Amino acid sequence: MASPAAPTSVPLSAWIAGARPRTLPAALAPVLAGTAVADFVDHAVLWRALLALVVSVALQVGVNYANDYSDGIRGTDDARVGPMRLVGSGTAAPAAVKRAAFAAFGVAAVAGLVLAAATAWWLVAVGAVCVLAAWYYTGGSRPYGYLGLGEVMVFVFFGLVAVVGTTYVQTETWEWAALWAAVGVGALACAILVANNLRDIPTDAQVGKRTLAVVLGDARTRLLYVGLVAVAALADVALALATTAWALLGLGFLALAQRGVRVVRSGAGGPGLIPVLQSTGLAGVMWAALAGLGLVIGARL
Repeated sequence: MASPAAPTSVPLSAWIAGARPRTLPAALAPVLAGTAVADFVDHAVLWRALLALVVSVALQVGVNYANDYSDGIRGTDDARVGPMRLVGSGTAAPAAVKRAAFAAFGVAAVAGLVLAAATAWWLVAVGAVCVLAAWYYTGGSRPYGYLGLGEVMVFVFFGLVAVVGTTYVQTETWEWAALWAAVGVGALACAILVANNLRDIPTDAQVGKRTLAVVLGDARTRLLYVGLVAVAALADVALALATTAWALLGLGFLALAQRGVRVVRSGAGGPGLIPVLQSTGLAGVMWAALAGLGLVIGARL
């Protein structure tokens, strides 16, 4: 089904909505966590942390626009129940959204090159893999997001790579604490995608988009969401055991995460799941901020 003709001028508010602001906490959380680990084991380097944040946010925005473009031209977004999509709604031309995606990837690449020049050039290869993974999530002839592998991508790139990478560019060392922090942050980032795909099971199944939620079905996808929140809690305990008991402050994220758990367990569907995306994203930031605060306190006692 073809998308409606797009206007020649797209308002800024539409571009902001198309960037999916509710998902942006998933870009902030790994930088907070990785910087806190760097501060605990050595010291934080503010300018490198800020560049890591630019990379993370730009990649998140880029993958959101790329997803909008690829799903839009396939017709996957024609019957959405979630937030507006630029291509699927006919608000923006596919070519314009594609350009926006690559502009965001370009910003991430420039910031990443500066970090690579300051630390290790092999990080350029890591960055290239990140961009390719972002594009082929729903792009190309066989997008892995249509094969139930989207959660793997999110855990690896917005969990492991983002947190461990943020720590590395500041300390230039491997730290086990960064791994545990990455597991916690990655689990909650995955939970955002799980909630999103849970909402879209009916429409995704209809157009042949086999997300993990479509493969698992409604009931097991809800269990997966709850399980990911539990994994994040266990990761905080592991982080505390590896560093300082103060890191247990991170368990405070459960005060916010339980809202999403309650909605998901209630059987809510469609638009009723949209608030879960925001609450889960904020829970991820809270996990990183509170656990990070614990690491900062523990480093100074």
